[in-house]
Amino acid sequence: MSNMLLSVSCLLVTLALYFSNKRLYRRIHKVWMMPLVLTPLILVLFLVAGRISYQDYMGESHWLLWLLGPATIAFAVPVYENMAVIRRHWMSLSAGVITSTVVAVGSSVWLARLFMLPEALQRSLAVRSITTPFALAAAKSLGGEPDLVALFVVITGVFGMAVGDVLFLRLAVRSRMAKGAGLGASSHGAGTARAYEIGQTEGVVSSLVMMLAGVVTVVLAPFIGRLLW
Repeated sequence: MSNMLLSVSCLLVTLALYFSNKRLYRRIHKVWMMPLVLTPLILVLFLVAGRISYQDYMGESHWLLWLLGPATIAFAVPVYENMAVIRRHWMSLSAGVITSTVVAVGSSVWLARLFMLPEALQRSLAVRSITTPFALAAAKSLGGEPDLVALFVVITGVFGMAVGDVLFLRLAVRSRMAKGAGLGASSHGAGTARAYEIGQTEGVVSSLVMMLAGVVTVVLAPFIGRLLW
């Protein structure tokens, strides 16, 4: 099979798996059935079983990664439509974004150093808590590896989305603003998708926090790089 045909086949398999998983998730509403959880696992098994390299897979699937940019920007629409809520809570949201950014970057690098991980992994892990388009932009300033950055971002998002509800229940978090901010700051796009499932207010706040955290991290990335390395 030619590389071109193989890449196209991988693209079609990816789309078919995702949309099939999405329909299945509507019927079986369990965390482990979420498209962002189950579809990647099946894809990994498919690639390993077929001995398909990452380069061959991404040949015609790279535009799916490109779509993350427009998809992230689209989250701004409901934010604009709910500006009244944002204006009432702008101070607490701003403080939350700054705090979450500092904690996310600092804890990631500290833990990576604690376990004596290579510097390339440290730099890539530093931006794991912001959505992929922002993370890739910030990684350029930090010297992170794009493939590793994308992997860590996906793992962080899926994990945060999966355990978010449990944490809210255990910590008795009832505020809709707090739930949205927590999901947006810790698990970016995946968390924001979950926030919209919980409620409109949660989704709007999560969208705003996700975008602001991404912008703040990208702007501060050069300074973070000089400070930590």
